Parts: sequence; C-alpha cells; structure tokens
Amino acid sequence: MYVLIVPASVPFVLLAAVMGLSWWEDHVLPTPPAEPLEAPAEAPFTPAAPNQLAELPRADTALTSEVVGR
Repeated sequence: MYVLIVPASVPFVLLAAVMGLSWWEDHVLPTPPAEPLEAPAEAPFTPAAPNQLAELPRADTALTSEVVGR
C-alpha cells in the first residue's frame, strides 16, 4: 500500500518545488536596477529581410519543360 503513495505524490512534490522556487526568486533574489547602468555599446541586431521565394508551380499543372526550367 505504501508503494502507491510515492507515484501519486510526485506531481504534488514537483508543484511544491516550483512554487517554492518562484517564491524564492521573488523574495530572496536581488531585484535588477530599474534603469540600465550603461547604454549598450552597439546597436541591437536587426535581421535582414528574407529573400523572395521563387513562385512554385501549381499542383494541377503538368510538368512541362517550361515549368521544369524555372
């Protein structure tokens, strides 16, 4: 009978651990400063625009030499 207690209590133990870590993070860890101490040295990364994809042939078109040559 005691063997059934361990698997049944595992989700509750994990939930208690997560809630305890959340409380610890909120109350024990130091809070970050409201404003950054220094401005970033370089500009933030902005990804380049993606390349335009070639137009795909329609599914109902037969594969002819002009469609294959695209």
